[in-house]
Amino acid sequence: MRPAAVGRTGATLAVAGRQVPVSNLDKIFYPRVEFTKGQVIDYYIRVSPALLPHLRDRPLTLKRFPNGVQGGFFYEKRCPAYRPAWVQTATMCSEKHGTEIHFCLANDLPSIVWAANLGDLELHTFLAKAPNLDEPTMMVFDLDPGAPANLLHCGQVGLWLKDLLDGLGLKGFAKTSGSKGLQVYVPLNTPVTYDLTKQFARAMAERLEREHPQSVVSKMAKALRTGKVLVDWSQNDRHKTTVCAYSLRAKDRPTVSTPVEWAEVQAALRSKSAGELEFLSDDVLERVANRGDLFEPVLKLKQKLPRPSS
Repeated sequence: MRPAAVGRTGATLAVAGRQVPVSNLDKIFYPRVEFTKGQVIDYYIRVSPALLPHLRDRPLTLKRFPNGVQGGFFYEKRCPAYRPAWVQTATMCSEKHGTEIHFCLANDLPSIVWAANLGDLELHTFLAKAPNLDEPTMMVFDLDPGAPANLLHCGQVGLWLKDLLDGLGLKGFAKTSGSKGLQVYVPLNTPVTYDLTKQFARAMAERLEREHPQSVVSKMAKALRTGKVLVDWSQNDRHKTTVCAYSLRAKDRPTVSTPVEWAEVQAALRSKSAGELEFLSDDVLERVANRGDLFEPVLKLKQKLPRPSS
């Protein structure tokens, strides 16, 4: 799957007709499995046909690990001034600071490689696309387990949520967070505001909590989350980002936020195997080669939010 246009030339990679500066490709970014910076870049190149449509025109918050997953990280909202001229940006007004922030856009493969070379292991994007940054194209539910709850508990809550969405005539699509949880996306792709999506998501989370009080919590307080799954509705906000489909995660191994079919979630629950919902970079490349992009409907499916039932 390696694009023929990509080749090593001195301190640059020739990527889709552009010369992208790279450095320290042999640096170990995932020490447990000796996965290098060069392998990070290689993964993003190979997965880019599936990844790029989910990044296009979405402002990107960089989460940079310049010395790998054990070396600390920092967030970078402002696209660095030293970016190449071909890295596009989108402008958003910061209400908190009263200033404009120019976010990076990863609209092409050279931009992804450039960001990866900066140690941007994780790709965190907004739910809206430039230039309409006040209109989310989708709604997200972030299912986050409080120990001893785990990924399988998230899977069960995800299926309960799917049932609620089905009852309202809405289709939801699941992906792993690449960490410990599961995320459910509801594509909209019709005019809507964050106020509406957040209100709707909160109502759904609170309904799940009422129907499954021993398993679900909708409030953020950590003291309430032990042994339960938080249905985090608050991500539906103009100023928040979520990890993009096919993004690596900064864990001890190169795990990936991976789209999954609901049948896979059900199968993992039947076998009581959380490992069936955990995917490394090589697993994801194989899945994409065999199944294509399971998250493609999130980009195209048009749905309107009904009034949630109480």
